[in-house]
Amino acid sequence: MKKITPILCCLMAVMTLQHCSSVKVLDSWKSDSVSDVKNRNFLVVARSSNTQARLAFENEIVKQMTSNGYKATASYAKFGDMNPNEEPSESNKGKIKKLLDAEGFDGVVLTVMKDYQEETRVQREGGYYEGGNYYGYYPRYYGGFYTYYRHPMSMRTLGNYVPETITTTTSKVYILETTIYDLKAKDDNQLVAIVTSQIDNPASASAAASAYVKKVAASLK
Repeated sequence: MKKITPILCCLMAVMTLQHCSSVKVLDSWKSDSVSDVKNRNFLVVARSSNTQARLAFENEIVKQMTSNGYKATASYAKFGDMNPNEEPSESNKGKIKKLLDAEGFDGVVLTVMKDYQEETRVQREGGYYEGGNYYGYYPRYYGGFYTYYRHPMSMRTLGNYVPETITTTTSKVYILETTIYDLKAKDDNQLVAIVTSQIDNPASASAAASAYVKKVAASLK
């Protein structure tokens, strides 16, 4: 059985699920060398064009990592003008490597939004007669068929009809992926963990970040 490393524990320790309908881990993986990253200097990057979301995710991960003895820095705090969504080109080739080398970062925690969808959901409620009576229990005359069949109350409703209501909502669904890299390892072995998750209809970026980091950590336990 693989040990639970501190980096996974610190991600696991973060936050309760608040104001976010659900976060579900779709897939996860970790390598046998995940425990080797304890002494790495991590840069935490959230690829998002939404500044509020980027700050929320980066700060939440950094907060938990540093509280558990890791050296971690949010990319926004360190490189304010860094654009994590910049398209690769010949002109910026090697740019991120130069930044990491210059500042002594040898580990990266990268979170990326892989997909976004909007779903229309229809919920139907009511449209039936409640059994029993207004007092919340079934009266004695329901107990036997013949007694009930002959009882006057079996011939009509008690009047407690529940009207049908139809509610239509649009739900926002995000697919996020978090990867952990050890830059001291050889290129093919730098990936030490990856988690893909779904966030369903978050109320805010901060609430989503809190719930997401908790789920990511738990999946790597």
